[in-house]
Amino acid sequence: MPRHRQRSLARRAVRHDRHGRAGRSSVLGPELFIVGQRSEQFSSIVAGAADYLRGAWEQELTGVAFEVGAMPAAADPDEVPRWWTSKLERRIVLFRVPIERLSRMHRNDPEHRQMLIESMVFRATAEYVGRDPWDLDKDGRYL
Repeated sequence: MPRHRQRSLARRAVRHDRHGRAGRSSVLGPELFIVGQRSEQFSSIVAGAADYLRGAWEQELTGVAFEVGAMPAAADPDEVPRWWTSKLERRIVLFRVPIERLSRMHRNDPEHRQMLIESMVFRATAEYVGRDPWDLDKDGRYL
């Protein structure tokens, strides 16, 4: 094999694998952050709505833990719960999978997904407090 051909093959082998792709950079590049997963986004939305509710209803929600669970432990096949509340344990647990997968949205985009999750937080909190969900939004910020 001629010498110049050997050099070009050696250089190409360093830059590319056998499919010609090894030398490429990542799609995001070093300056962009990796977008969080759905579970992280869900938890962030729940935390934001919970912070708002804690500020608006301090007396009723002092010491109440808002938690995110994947699925309820034992679900009735006909009705899968979206949340669980316990006044005794002072907990509100929102189940991510049923909320995201079983709830119907007329439009599936990030804004509507956020509104759906926030409305579930308000409904679960309303059940815990014993009020109507519409009564919880004092400023008219969410509902």
